Amino acid sequence: METVYMQFFLTVNEGKWLIARAVAGMERVQRALRSGKVILKGGTTVSCISELLVGYPLKISGRMTPEGAMPNRTYTEQAYGILIENGQIRGIDAEVDTLMPDMGPGDVVIAGANLFDVHGAAAILAGSPGGFRWGRATAAMISEGADVIIPVGLEKLIPGSVNEAMKTARRQGIRYHDGMACGLFPLVGDIVTEIEAVKLLADVEPCVIGRGGIQGAEGGTLFQVSGPEAEVERLREIVSLCKNQKIGGDPASLQ
Repeated sequence: METVYMQFFLTVNEGKWLIARAVAGMERVQRALRSGKVILKGGTTVSCISELLVGYPLKISGRMTPEGAMPNRTYTEQAYGILIENGQIRGIDAEVDTLMPDMGPGDVVIAGANLFDVHGAAAILAGSPGGFRWGRATAAMISEGADVIIPVGLEKLIPGSVNEAMKTARRQGIRYHDGMACGLFPLVGDIVTEIEAVKLLADVEPCVIGRGGIQGAEGGTLFQVSGPEAEVERLREIVSLCKNQKIGGDPASLQ
């Protein structure tokens, strides 16, 4: 069987949509939608997943901007976190820390990370004390046996150790800071980057052959994949669906 090669470039936002399509189609996610519970925690990549699964854009809270870590400017009643159960969705922002202990085997939590390392460690920035309710809920989502999936783009891969970053980062005692001063708390689960997404979406072998660029390509990634023609063509069609997509999330909260 002939091996076919393809090279393609994904901007950071296009990578989010590719990851979202892969995670939304994962068997364990689909199984939890049918017979369990799925929790989605706000973030642009996770909102892409939410929009694909149930058509619900999540509120975006903290985000990185050229001014640093910033909160949203405009109040919105859109939920930051949602629970999907029995085909119904509901916002859980006011109860996530008490709801999370009810999650167990067969249930899925999908939460993005702000950074990860080559050892598979990931962490979330905390701009409020203890990461507020979601910070308190993180330990429960891990300890009760729920399946935690961490969709995160390659632009968030750090040089060094997440554990060292968590020991160093702090909210208190920072004299100068762009935006909010932030600490970090750990997130444990299965990381899904664009590389894992490609493997989930098609039977091909991916390789990163370039990073970054200019004129909107900053932070993006150039990939080469190889595999059977039908699989490469399948991936090519999926990649085309990720092009020219909007940023995931409730538009008002993105301000």
